[in-house]
Amino acid sequence: MRDIVQVVPDTAWDASGDGAPTHDVESVIEDGGVLVLPQLRFELSPDEHQLLDPGVADGKAKNVSLRGSSDDVRGANPAHIDATRALMRRYRAQSMALVERLFPHYRGHLQCGNTSYRPMPIEGRVTSWRKDDTRLHVDAFPSNPIHGRRLLRVFHNLHPRGEPRRWRVGEPFETFAARYLPAISRPLPGSPALLHALRVTKSRRSAYDHYMLQLHDRVKADAAYQRDAPQRRIDLAPGTTWVVYSDQVLHAAMGGQFLIEQTFYLEPSALKNPASAPVAVLQKLLGRPLL
Repeated sequence: MRDIVQVVPDTAWDASGDGAPTHDVESVIEDGGVLVLPQLRFELSPDEHQLLDPGVADGKAKNVSLRGSSDDVRGANPAHIDATRALMRRYRAQSMALVERLFPHYRGHLQCGNTSYRPMPIEGRVTSWRKDDTRLHVDAFPSNPIHGRRLLRVFHNLHPRGEPRRWRVGEPFETFAARYLPAISRPLPGSPALLHALRVTKSRRSAYDHYMLQLHDRVKADAAYQRDAPQRRIDLAPGTTWVVYSDQVLHAAMGGQFLIEQTFYLEPSALKNPASAPVAVLQKLLGRPLL
């Protein structure tokens, strides 16, 4: 299995100073790589250190989120809403500066999605197999169709006591998809309109979203694959930033706490290599358009 992890020495989020030597690395992540910046620390103010506490969350959701379109905060303890909003806004701004520096080809095309703060530990979380992110998977959303857009994510480990974020990463997307696609049926006629009418989905689910959800569920349900498939472990220390297309890279979060993450959406046509997008790969394997 090829090593998909590329480590770079940057210490600055934007292009100022000498701490930002890395740029024009679109091919790293479009080829299914994980770009790791172990010295790129997201600094907290003295007051923000109080947010490194599971009690920041309201106990109902696993994440505290800043909604990309409205700046509403969801999932936070009411006492911490304003502080978490300020923290996540600042992380969103620094993440945008970073991705525009690393990937100049994307400038003007990136759409901000949600910002997520995850103060709860992964270990011990009780959930269904479908929501179990300790299993290898690619990201796909049952209620929020993305119609082929890319999911570019900027992660950072904020843990104050040295605990790494422990990940597993798997085989290339095309190899993985080819393994499961023959067993996946086409979407039922009329089902996208019905799901939207019933408000199960926020918009009509495309054929692409149907296949991505099936791939997500089938790989999570396959215990033999989870155990035996080609994979490697990555330990991401506190103070580490990493960037990945989470719709393309098979990944599993095995342990850790106090993660912050920014999602960006990107149309496949804005990639340097549009043929690398999952929608293009699935269309090639299936021999038909999915959008």
